[in-house]
Amino acid sequence: MKYMADNQTNFKDTEQWREQSKKALIPFVVFIIFYFGFSVVTQDFSKVPMTVAFIISSAVALILNHKEKLNRKIEIFALGMGKKDIMIMCLVFIMAGAFTATAQAVGGVEAAVSIARHIVPPDFMISGLFVISALISLAIGTSCGTIAAVVPIAVALAQSLGLSPAVLLGAAVGGAMFGDNLSLISDTTIAATRTQNVEMRDKMICNLKIVLVPALLCALLYMLPIFASSNVNNVLAEPVSCDACIKVLPYILLLILGIAGINVMFLLLIGIILNTIIGIYYGIFDIFGAFAYIGDGTVSMATTLIVALLAGGMLQMVRWNGGITYIINKTESLITSKRHCELGICFLVGIINLFTANNTVAIITAGPIAKELTEKYGVDPKRTASLLDTTSCCVQGMLPYGAQILVATGLATSVSISSFSIIKCLYYPVLMGIGILVSLYFTGNDK
Repeated sequence: MKYMADNQTNFKDTEQWREQSKKALIPFVVFIIFYFGFSVVTQDFSKVPMTVAFIISSAVALILNHKEKLNRKIEIFALGMGKKDIMIMCLVFIMAGAFTATAQAVGGVEAAVSIARHIVPPDFMISGLFVISALISLAIGTSCGTIAAVVPIAVALAQSLGLSPAVLLGAAVGGAMFGDNLSLISDTTIAATRTQNVEMRDKMICNLKIVLVPALLCALLYMLPIFASSNVNNVLAEPVSCDACIKVLPYILLLILGIAGINVMFLLLIGIILNTIIGIYYGIFDIFGAFAYIGDGTVSMATTLIVALLAGGMLQMVRWNGGITYIINKTESLITSKRHCELGICFLVGIINLFTANNTVAIITAGPIAKELTEKYGVDPKRTASLLDTTSCCVQGMLPYGAQILVATGLATSVSISSFSIIKCLYYPVLMGIGILVSLYFTGNDK
């Protein structure tokens, strides 16, 4: 036992800066080629599962550095998987999956849609759809889930009112991206805040400074006469029931207490308990049915958990082999101020998102490198978390092969619309990108 303790690899050993090595970045290259390359060739981004791409690139990371024994490298990889930030991130993912599953089971999503549809005036249907989508996504923390809930409404409105399906779907997707970027329970928020070790509320405030004006401009843009219709007076006639107000309470409580700074794990636990009570009260399920939904919700996060663990291990190997040192040293000649550092962080997460088509994965991958740059150049970690989240959401919203666009087109088969048609009417990510550039210009100066 003493021998094992004396020879056990520890975190302190693996956190030491290594001599820079360009070869250490090969796992990144393999990941991009394998995932993005095969997806482009097959014209199907579902052909290569993200987990498989990370397994292969992780195997390459373990093969590198022949001077180290395989057992030693596996220990380093495992320590990267088990780092505190990765583990806390995984715990939040698990709780968020359970909350989402129970909320959907009791009809919380439908209730949120019903209430949100009555908040905006019916004369501004397209702009209203953007706001509805934003509010729902802000509450439930998932852009894809919001799009799945709102797109059927958008398609029905397009067919009944003679409005452009592309514009309505663009508004729905744009609003979902806005809410997902700000939500306290979204994957991107969890990943960004945990990799930079900051509070979710602080990151949300930083995000608002960047995206609030672009969101308002987008809502106003959809109010222009070219998008108007005179046939919307009775679209929102169905009243909101008392039951809908009760079922949406966990979302409202989650949002209010989250902004107040309550621990997100505690919030999600309270939300799960409330959803369980509501479900049992309305006879939707019994206690064992609630357990089943909670179990299914946690299992639904399996892919995200596996990706987070493998990315943590792979990045630890890249760091150990000198890859992080190489990236930072090579950027020193270009980074001369906090503004340049922030621009580099945006470019890093954006380019990874471009090739992976997954903003959560992009943040998980770029986060540790961004943290190194943040500490080196004195950038506020809250600001870094905000830039990681906002930039990745901006890029994700413009990808025709991104999950959000694919979900929208998949649910809108009755109107036969293409991904590029939606992107042409998807104004929010473009305005968000402009907001990021303006923010970099005005707030990225050295203090």
